[in-house]
Amino acid sequence: MEYELENPLTGFEEHQSDTIPSLFSSESDHMTYISTSKSSDLDVSVRRQAIPMIFQFSCNSDPFVPYLAVNYLDRFISRQELPHGKPWMIKLLCISCLSLAAKMKQNDFSLTDDIQRKEGFIFDTETIQRMELLILGALKWRMRSITPFSFIYFFISLLKLKDPQLRQALKNRATQIIFTSQHEIKLLEFKPSIIAASALISASHELFPLQFPSFRTAISSCIYVNKEKLLDCWNVMNSTVMNSYESVFDMIISLSTNNTPVNVLDLHFSTTTSQSEKAATATVMITERDIKRRKISGNDIGYCGDKSSFQVTQIQQC
Repeated sequence: MEYELENPLTGFEEHQSDTIPSLFSSESDHMTYISTSKSSDLDVSVRRQAIPMIFQFSCNSDPFVPYLAVNYLDRFISRQELPHGKPWMIKLLCISCLSLAAKMKQNDFSLTDDIQRKEGFIFDTETIQRMELLILGALKWRMRSITPFSFIYFFISLLKLKDPQLRQALKNRATQIIFTSQHEIKLLEFKPSIIAASALISASHELFPLQFPSFRTAISSCIYVNKEKLLDCWNVMNSTVMNSYESVFDMIISLSTNNTPVNVLDLHFSTTTSQSEKAATATVMITERDIKRRKISGNDIGYCGDKSSFQVTQIQQC
């Protein structure tokens, strides 16, 4: 059965009620213990080099594949130290994480010799498989990662939003925010559920400003949510999303200066036409004034109060 990031514990489209407590109780086992204050300079450097490489190697694949590969990467380097002075090891790690992610998603993944030569390396199948086994061992074979996507349906169910199209629009925008912010190392300090809740709060403020206060209250009042962590995570995520907007506008201004026709949709990575990929790449045309208006203070989260193993299914060989 294909592994779905939205449903790591079940194959159903919607979460069953009895899986929700299991998700929240198990998510800590799937966290990455890297942070800017605790991680070594080597871990930060490896991540900075590896993430662009992963997306370069998988530019035409389902966006959930590189996302899952980065998840494996983060979990691996937080548990296993890479040898110094071997830059080729990072490339091998990226390829192996992508290979494992593609197998879990039942997607084809192959890196042609031409691409490998361009990058200055060629790894044979046996070498990649040995690295895959090393990753599997470090991750204790917990390959059905619990990610922020695992909690999207649950948090949306808390909102009084009955129109299916509006619910889908909110889910799509939250999904895009999660994709956009994955590179931010500070988010590794938070549980996947807190990241999902923060993404939905950001998305609801953009799409439904009138209902935003009630949506924010519904999510922050959930018994599974730590309000302090939610506030901290939202601040980091909001900053990351704002930076991505500014990067898009800088690119538009640059292209406009050169009299080049601009289509905002073209500024985002290409995907196939599957529903999940459309959700990940849907782009909202936002003016600079809108962006400034959407900057919310931390108090808008509504914080109150004192601060206070799953075995992987059989992996099919490519």
